[in-house]
Amino acid sequence: MIVVFGSINIDFLLRVARLPGEGETVAGQDVALAPGGKGANQALAARKAGAAVRLIGAAGNDAFADLALANLVASGVDLSGLRRAKRPTGAAFITIDDAGRNHIVLSPGANQEARAADFTPVAGGILLVQRELPEGETLAALRKAKDASMTTIVNAAPSAGFAATMRDLADIVIANEHEIADVAGRVDTPEALAVELAKTGKTIVLTLGAEGALAAKGGQMWRAPASKVNVVDTTGAGDTFCGAFAAALDEGKDIGAALAFAAAAGSLACTGLGAQSATPDRAAILKA
Repeated sequence: MIVVFGSINIDFLLRVARLPGEGETVAGQDVALAPGGKGANQALAARKAGAAVRLIGAAGNDAFADLALANLVASGVDLSGLRRAKRPTGAAFITIDDAGRNHIVLSPGANQEARAADFTPVAGGILLVQRELPEGETLAALRKAKDASMTTIVNAAPSAGFAATMRDLADIVIANEHEIADVAGRVDTPEALAVELAKTGKTIVLTLGAEGALAAKGGQMWRAPASKVNVVDTTGAGDTFCGAFAAALDEGKDIGAALAFAAAAGSLACTGLGAQSATPDRAAILKA
């Protein structure tokens, strides 16, 4: 089983011809509402990829909570560990241009009340975390998982202020080409940093957008290309990658096969608007 300790949001999506500069106003299309949050996105991706998934997190008791949770409920994600908070459901305000690039402003809301105490470790399972919940709670969840011999996966997003303690508690770190420098604590080419970090015995997974992804562990390296798709919106592609990668490991795939599976899933996630609307199912991933 995969346990995701992560955020739950409602996304406010706005399409524009181009992203605004500082102090600039640009006209956009109608606002769309969609479920989001890195934890929810990754939980949904892992579930649709075929894994049994439990999401631990917090949502509000406001009008947005049901929408934020709708896809998780429909897909069969276990929400028995969900905490209902006094704060409003978390929200992300996302502007997307015609090339699929985005600007995101995040209001954490109820996510600030997520607690590691709600997480019960699953022997032999996988814990997948990100960095949108309180840092102390995420570290506590990782420690509980390590004590129970679970495999721990840390998605280093957002990466600002990434702590060495979190890196130490991870068996697998997933980062993009910008986040990897924060994980390593120094600047170099993304691939060089991944190779360096992998010498510690951890598995380092580096996502490279249209260039696919690579993974390194010890002296080994694996690469997987991205699928060629019509890019509509890249929001959530990294989350889909993370969920699919965890699902592939959970079913026993080796690192190379899991990397290829996740790269295909992440590519397909770029073909629709919103973080969850284009999350592919297992059959689609296998065909990509």
